[in-house]
Amino acid sequence: MQFNHYGRDPVLLGVSLLNEPCSSAAELGHRCKAAGLVLAAPPTDEDLVAVQSFLSGWERVVACTEHTQRAALLNALMAEYASAPWLTDHAGTGWHLHFREPDVDTPRQIAALISVGTALHLSGLGMDRLGVCAADGCAKIYADISRNGRQRFCSPTCANREAVRRHRASRTATPTGSSAA
Repeated sequence: MQFNHYGRDPVLLGVSLLNEPCSSAAELGHRCKAAGLVLAAPPTDEDLVAVQSFLSGWERVVACTEHTQRAALLNALMAEYASAPWLTDHAGTGWHLHFREPDVDTPRQIAALISVGTALHLSGLGMDRLGVCAADGCAKIYADISRNGRQRFCSPTCANREAVRRHRASRTATPTGSSAA
């Protein structure tokens, strides 16, 4: 699988890592590999802690709904983790851009991909294309990759649950047995 360095895949990886945190460094390595990300070295326990720390900062970007503030938070992450772009074919899978220096450690590699990928995702599709699920009681996040850009729930399950809740609420608000004369 070729990893798409330009927005979608890194954002979806970030969403996955936040919604279902890794319990071990080996799991982090497996999830990155399953997403198509080629890591320079297997993650260590220290790498897992550093990635989780980055994700806490990235979660503030996700939760922020004001565009200017969201951009400022994301710019701060990119300033900390990313570098000027350069072309590489390091894995022999084709030429692509990297927004990090060669031979950076695993946490910095993941942080650079997710932060730059998020910036490209938001600037390309819209600043509202990342958020926290709108379903009552759900705190999961989503990256809106839909065509129409109207996603507000983390999953079809949450969207359906909210639709049922709204339907039931509207039925209890309408008196039963009333007739028009």
